[in-house]
Amino acid sequence: MTKASAVLIILLGATFMSFNGVLIKILDGANGFQVLFYRSIGLCIFVLFFIGLKRKTSVIGIFKTIDVWDTAVGMCLGFAFSSYVFSIFYTSVAYTLFILSSTPLIAALFSWLLLDEKPGLVAGVAMILSLFGVIIMVRAGISIGTAWTQCLALISAASFAAMLVTTRRSHKSDVLTGTFLGGIFSGIFGLFASIFFVNGLSVSLYDLKLMILMGALAIGLGITLVTLAAPFVPSAEVSVLVLLESVLGPLWVWIFLKESASQSELAGGFIILFSVFLLSYPTKRIIK
Repeated sequence: MTKASAVLIILLGATFMSFNGVLIKILDGANGFQVLFYRSIGLCIFVLFFIGLKRKTSVIGIFKTIDVWDTAVGMCLGFAFSSYVFSIFYTSVAYTLFILSSTPLIAALFSWLLLDEKPGLVAGVAMILSLFGVIIMVRAGISIGTAWTQCLALISAASFAAMLVTTRRSHKSDVLTGTFLGGIFSGIFGLFASIFFVNGLSVSLYDLKLMILMGALAIGLGITLVTLAAPFVPSAEVSVLVLLESVLGPLWVWIFLKESASQSELAGGFIILFSVFLLSYPTKRIIK
């Protein structure tokens, strides 16, 4: 695969992922726990099918290869998937995706603290700028007493960052099994929470189709395309390319639902996006 083809595939994957927010917003009545359960069905089936094709192995063979690193990646993604869904429910799509765009910077910080991979001067400036952008975005929430809901996006970003650092520490080039386990863990959480804490698993046929489609295409296909092409593009460039999700996500919501971003979200989001772009080239050694 050429680098040019890989770049296009990554951008296509980020485009698929950008539809997550608007698909959640147009659900008829499903709650967050139900979304986690039914979405995981589409995600797990698609990713499991793709792993089998890619590795030319059976489902049993896939399960036999699961190791502690796959489990760790799956746990990180389970937290990330769960907090992402509820962040979309309680805040705007723009807010969630702009905060999520800080994931590479948080990963750089974790790499510094946990792997002793010290960032350079430019990376340090990028981290400070990103923190400033986050503060701008959450300031309004603190003033009106909704900061706890906005923290969900930060938890999701930190969980994704932990997944990146775990993957780096494991030296695994293929994290699809971890992605599959992330769907399993978040789905189990959604299943039990739906049964014991809300109104069960009963949803409309419209919502059911939408949630399975969300899992298979918006997440499953999106992540698969990025993972497939990532080895052919420098990882720092990948972190910039997938920012297309943070740009398109709010755009779809504005086009289809007329939900616009606030001034603080736009200002803070722009600073975070600029920070990640600033991080990308001078610090390629940090996030691989």
